[in-house]
Amino acid sequence: MKSRPLAIVLAVLALLALMFAAACGGSGDSAPNSRPMHESGNAVPAMPSEPSEPSEPSEPSDASAEAGSEARATTEAEDPRAEATRRRDTSAEQISTFALDVDTASYGYSKRTVTEGRLPEADRVRPEEFVNSFAQDYAEPEDDGFTVHMDGSRTPGNGTALLRVGLQTRRANAEARRPANLTFVVDVSGSMGEPGRLDLVREALHKLVDQLGPGDRVSLVAFSDEADVVLSMTPATDREKLHAAVERLATQQSTNLEAGLTSGYAEAAASFRPVAVNRVILLSDGLANVGDTTWQGILDRVEEAAAKKITLLCVGVGRDYGDELMEQLADNGDGAAVYVSSVDDARKVFVEQLATTIDLRARDAKAQVVFNPSVVESYRLIGYENRRIATEDFRDDTKDGGEIGPGHSVTALYEVRLRGGASGQLATATVRWQDPDTRDPAEAARSLAASDLAASPWEGPTPRFQVDVVAAGFAEYLRTGERIAGAAPGDLAAHATRLAAATEDPAVTELARLIEKAASLR
Repeated sequence: MKSRPLAIVLAVLALLALMFAAACGGSGDSAPNSRPMHESGNAVPAMPSEPSEPSEPSEPSDASAEAGSEARATTEAEDPRAEATRRRDTSAEQISTFALDVDTASYGYSKRTVTEGRLPEADRVRPEEFVNSFAQDYAEPEDDGFTVHMDGSRTPGNGTALLRVGLQTRRANAEARRPANLTFVVDVSGSMGEPGRLDLVREALHKLVDQLGPGDRVSLVAFSDEADVVLSMTPATDREKLHAAVERLATQQSTNLEAGLTSGYAEAAASFRPVAVNRVILLSDGLANVGDTTWQGILDRVEEAAAKKITLLCVGVGRDYGDELMEQLADNGDGAAVYVSSVDDARKVFVEQLATTIDLRARDAKAQVVFNPSVVESYRLIGYENRRIATEDFRDDTKDGGEIGPGHSVTALYEVRLRGGASGQLATATVRWQDPDTRDPAEAARSLAASDLAASPWEGPTPRFQVDVVAAGFAEYLRTGERIAGAAPGDLAAHATRLAAATEDPAVTELARLIEKAASLR
């Protein structure tokens, strides 16, 4: 990692480059070697000739600054008055850095709760997981890296704009993906006896077994009070043996998730294959009540095995669901989290998106967006509160990022306040990742000019951009009641209905129904 003095010098050079680009105008690809190295923050100083000192609080604005730390974000969630303070904070800078995240569990869980006639708990609503649950329109790269997409729109009447940063990996068909060593760690505690839990897990596993190829191998660990290796690593071609092992899964007593993951990682490490994707797949309601029940303690127990490039997928089930534990295990355990509440959900994860679910294109992927202070007064990253990282850690490859599979798209939405009459380059987005096998780092970048912004979120941008705005707006409505682009729940539902016809996407039709149902529950 670079020293702090060098980081500051590099940051100043990056800012001067942005200001020069603003004077020239235009957008396009950006050289990925600029190294802005500041403390993470969110408001853009007007004249960044040197790193700015904290300024006095200014009046609240719609395009607010990002939270400065996890502790502060927690305080804001508990005290509405802290939110106003956050919106007045203009003391930080113009660089936003976060680890990529392809989790979708928050949206899956929220779908279930709204369908059942209740609203999800506000702290379980993560806007980025709502947005990343929907298909995107980004071009795929020709190689195994990323394409970077940027677009946006002005929000008429209040001097703000919405900026979308989209990252896309190349898809892989089932024949082209690498072989996989999969260790399933299945919760068979008493709470999994509820309909829609262990029965759904068995159905999901049967579907997955039928999709695996001749180069794949599977082991099965079940856990309740203790963990038991039901089936050691077995070739996927022995389907009869695999299906029989799945059928033997039956509920028992308590939930010792620590024992289950410890045994699962040990099994995966013992059968590790360098040429394969080695992944532990945890299927549980996340309601741990025996052994160490903290994500930190559990991951500490499997640290040595996980260091062998073994990744984690957390598959959540159940009406009562330990969301925080499953999310933190995924975020901090080189993995992702999904939630399934139906056979259709299981089919999507384990059949339709099999290659995306189990294969890898990139390790420790991070994104960094540098805003031009001559054009952008302040910004707010919508969501990603648990994935924000220090600016100087962007190119520190020892710092954890996100694990991304083939065909994955990652989207981040920003609300930005524009300076009156400003023109030129608005922002540059860079993604950095490591090759999953060699750990060699690579980057890709793109810039967007203020002149590229559409006049309205609902007229001009692509239908998929508009779906992202609706999804983020729905999430913000559920967790804070705030509006994005001034759209009330009725407006969001109307836009979703219109966009469902334009995209012919059943998922967007479902989104419209969910928004209407949620509005009726308040």
